[in-house]
Amino acid sequence: MKKTVLILFVFFSTNLIYAQGFKIGGKLGANITGLNGVQFEEGFNFGYHAGGFAEIMFSKKFGITPEVLWSQTSLTPATSFDALRPDLASVTTIKLNYINIPVLLTFKPVKLISFQLGPQFGILRDKNQSFTGNASSAFKSGDLSMLGGIQLNFLSLRVYGRYAVGLTDINDIQNVATAEKWKSKTLQLGVGLTL
Repeated sequence: MKKTVLILFVFFSTNLIYAQGFKIGGKLGANITGLNGVQFEEGFNFGYHAGGFAEIMFSKKFGITPEVLWSQTSLTPATSFDALRPDLASVTTIKLNYINIPVLLTFKPVKLISFQLGPQFGILRDKNQSFTGNASSAFKSGDLSMLGGIQLNFLSLRVYGRYAVGLTDINDIQNVATAEKWKSKTLQLGVGLTL
């Protein structure tokens, strides 16, 4: 882990010397989240995200945008969840808190618009308290996603919309009856402000 952090630090420090533009800022927005799997209700649930980002432009059109976001995901179990997991019969909403780390390739065809695409790794920090008490190992601690979207740039203000599709199965329950793949899907809408 220390080697990875050191390599990333050296990479970003070296590239900052040659960068055309460097900005940092904060962002806040809404998560509209769903999870594939028969144990969860169809549709999407609302949450939020907040954190910081850096814009590192290597030219007028291309750059990268690394971010660190605190992100809350809310899920609603389906009625079939009670039969498969009696210990979760009283749970009506599951809230999961992630630290998400997207690293996005940014393409700016014009100053006003940016297109972004890249991977996002989510680290599960804690689980809903009642859910934790009943099923301490219901979700894996990491969720790898692919994220893409569009951002509008108004001087220091950023307005964005993007969609993240989970690539990893976050179900680590070993029960045969519940051995289905759970993959996340999230629409993020928000605003950011550069310093």
